[in-house]
Amino acid sequence: MKSPIQPKPQMTEDREDVPVFAERQQRQRYLLRRLFGLAFTYWPECLGLVVLQTLLLALGLAGLGGAGLAIDYLRSLLEKGAPAVRFPFGWTPPEGWAPMEVLLLIGGTVLLMAGLRAWLAYLNAVAVSRLGQGRIVVELRSQVYAKMQRLSFRFFDDNATGSLINRVTGDAQAVRLFIDGVVMQSLSVVLATVVYLTFLIRIHTGLALACLSVLPLLCLLVVGYSRWLRPDYEEGRVRVDRLVRVFEELVRGIAVVKSFGLESWAEDRFLGANAAVQEQKTRMFGKLSRLYPSVSLLNQISMTILLGYGGWLAIHDRVAIGTGLVVFAGVLQQLSAQVNAVGAIADNLQQTLTGADRVYEVLDAEPEIADLPGAVPLDRTRGELSFDRVSFRFTPRDTVLQEVSLEVRPGERIAVVGPTGAGKSALIHLIPRFYDPDSGVIRLDGRDLREWRLSDVRRQVGLVFQESFLFRASIAANIAFGNPGATREQIERAARLAAAHEFIERMPLGYDTLLHENGSNLSGGQRQRLALARAILLDPGILVLDDPTAAVDAETEEDILDAMESVSAGRTTFIVAHRFSTVRRADRIVVLDRGRIVGLGTHEELSAVPGYYRDAVLAEKGGGEA
Repeated sequence: MKSPIQPKPQMTEDREDVPVFAERQQRQRYLLRRLFGLAFTYWPECLGLVVLQTLLLALGLAGLGGAGLAIDYLRSLLEKGAPAVRFPFGWTPPEGWAPMEVLLLIGGTVLLMAGLRAWLAYLNAVAVSRLGQGRIVVELRSQVYAKMQRLSFRFFDDNATGSLINRVTGDAQAVRLFIDGVVMQSLSVVLATVVYLTFLIRIHTGLALACLSVLPLLCLLVVGYSRWLRPDYEEGRVRVDRLVRVFEELVRGIAVVKSFGLESWAEDRFLGANAAVQEQKTRMFGKLSRLYPSVSLLNQISMTILLGYGGWLAIHDRVAIGTGLVVFAGVLQQLSAQVNAVGAIADNLQQTLTGADRVYEVLDAEPEIADLPGAVPLDRTRGELSFDRVSFRFTPRDTVLQEVSLEVRPGERIAVVGPTGAGKSALIHLIPRFYDPDSGVIRLDGRDLREWRLSDVRRQVGLVFQESFLFRASIAANIAFGNPGATREQIERAARLAAAHEFIERMPLGYDTLLHENGSNLSGGQRQRLALARAILLDPGILVLDDPTAAVDAETEEDILDAMESVSAGRTTFIVAHRFSTVRRADRIVVLDRGRIVGLGTHEELSAVPGYYRDAVLAEKGGGEA
């Protein structure tokens, strides 16, 4: 799916031409604007974290200074003519203090600061976790899922389930990484770098400039690797999507796999998808493994300069050993860690951009089906429907319905039949506006269907699909899914009308029996009757039944047909069916073929006319009389 605000660039494995590269850069700038906007919404929390990290930084430097002070004090005791020790804040040890007392005071102060720093580090870790995992991820996942709920069926047609799952789970985590792994870490690095550079220059400007001469090379190296790794992160997301999709498909199809004895084939398929993920990650980590030795080498060059030039300065008393070289070495090591952190930030940024690209594709998507401005509320429909030269296609090349015209009277029962691919399901899916026609008009109660409020239209259309989905909840909760406030009496009444009450009463806990995933502890006919009860409880003005008896035996079919006869009384009903025993009771039968109406009438009328309907009825009867 392409984002309507910023089109997603098309990736190629070998190269990018200039237009595609420019498009990618434009997309990245757009994503960064969105990400910074997201980060700004959490600025109070981020400010609190900056304060905590500033305190951690100050305590770390103070600890280094204390260690250096202890070394200089020991040198003054052991070496005659050593430079005088400068204690902080102009403090000097009182006369009469033993050297050990001074050292214990310095050591105790350093230990106290280390304990305080550990406590603040704990608070910082908790705050980062609460912000990242506790707020950002939860809120972002909620936003993505809520947006998915508003998107049209075509969006779900175009996107694999595994990909959508990853967007809500893994990609939301990647976006969270922008705040705590990019923004916060960048602020921390900038703050620490400024303080460390100031500290180094105050100790000795020349030594600082000499040791930091490798810094530009480090930055160029990190930025270059970051750009080199971006395609690998994108490819990684694609392969993880495929792994999730394959796993989901194999789990859902486990009965088919086992029935054909193809467990080894399924295992090979999963292992192949898993190996593809591992191969890509190995390749990416192979690239990263070249970065860290290079960074380490440049850091060692800095330390070599410190030992050589710094040692010369110490020998000539240009710089103190403890508060000079020792502290300088500690701060330089901390500064090198900040440069290494730049690599982690760049790595996090690439993960974030890859995840954000997919998350904002969802958040930026515009619902194809939505209320028009000034949509009219619909309290109760009469059930009068009119299809006026309706055409519809799923894709530009896939025409499903062509110039379909049909008038349906209130309370009329309409059966829709035709060969596979004739457009039967497409026709009934236009009624609750799962899709809108490409041309022509559907009218409900004399008004364009699109002018009614969408939520009201869907509550007035009760749907029973060929394979009705049931939730992992009690039977009562499944029946009351569309009407959570329904009383037990109303639930039981709907179940009786759907011929489901008797088998429910035989369940271990009756209406409180917990269903397994998708009602797997029920038969196909029982699931269909629960779905019918669920639709009945809404008391819709229009009932749509999409081949409800396709997967049941003859006895169960008769029970469902009797239930359908009862619940369809007084309401407009559409029945899609392949079995002609299901459609005989309809007031009129619509025959579709290749998206066009090729027959319309009662069972008797259509059976008397040569054509698809008569041929199909004869074929079902084995060549006898229709």
